[in-house]
Amino acid sequence: MALDIKICGLKTSEAVAAALDCGASHIGFIFFAKSPRNIDPETAGRLRGAARGRANVVAVTVDADDAMLDAIVKTVEPDMLQLHGSETPERVTEIKARYGLPVMKALSIRDATDLDAIPPYIGLADRLLFDAKPPKGAELPGGNGVAFDWSVLAALDGNVDYMLSGGLNAGNIAEALRQTNAPGIDVSSGVEIAPGEKDVRLIEEFFRAVRAATNRS
Repeated sequence: MALDIKICGLKTSEAVAAALDCGASHIGFIFFAKSPRNIDPETAGRLRGAARGRANVVAVTVDADDAMLDAIVKTVEPDMLQLHGSETPERVTEIKARYGLPVMKALSIRDATDLDAIPPYIGLADRLLFDAKPPKGAELPGGNGVAFDWSVLAALDGNVDYMLSGGLNAGNIAEALRQTNAPGIDVSSGVEIAPGEKDVRLIEEFFRAVRAATNRS
């Protein structure tokens, strides 16, 4: 099965083009005011056009209300919604019913006990995303450039479909894939030269590292 690769937190046409040209299966736009990767729906709507027929567009929100989601869905026309806050299984169900879109729920992982949060979302979320728990005092639920101990996923049910996130970059992606055999990966800060500033060269390096790790040409 092909590895899904999501480049998240895109803000410019150059970064979108680089992600698409390198073969990203998903591109993500973040709608969260505290994030340096925050983008407005109008800009994201313009940028998403390049992805039509090439990659899935993911709208990333953090505990967004219906009004905010309404605006994002109408303007951006995403293929998937990513919920990166404290959304409950009930909220996931509400959002899926309201918009008729697949939902990916992010869960924060530090140790094996955090896997206990997974079962309530099985059968509700279309996919899960495992990110590192944010450092103490951090304002962002993700995109902090830190990884978690991937070995804890050894206890994961093999039927769980997920994307691995948190501190991934060209230097560690081979080890991350070796330890987890993740079906999907998500990178944001690992291809930036400054918070929120994607670098085309780093995006290309990341894909080269993935190809080397997966023996793909």
